[in-house]
Amino acid sequence: MAGGWTRDGAVQDQIDDTVRDAVELARARTAAGAGLAYCEECGEEIPAARRKALPGARTCVPCQTGRDGKASIDLFNRRGSKDSQLR
Repeated sequence: MAGGWTRDGAVQDQIDDTVRDAVELARARTAAGAGLAYCEECGEEIPAARRKALPGARTCVPCQTGRDGKASIDLFNRRGSKDSQLR
């Protein structure tokens, strides 16, 4: 069902694009390759349980927690919305 100035299926296309972008981002952030036995940042041993749960782990839990705290999250919808286009 089209809504005013949009074509049929435009809303679903935007939803599909958003989901596709989220999947690509998750794949890009997933560790690739073999993990390490020792943290690449501090040199401490990475616990066996962490290496088993996350085979590509390259950092210990405290160092990864520090990295996650610094990560920036892009909350901007680059495709825009009807409201942002009307301003």
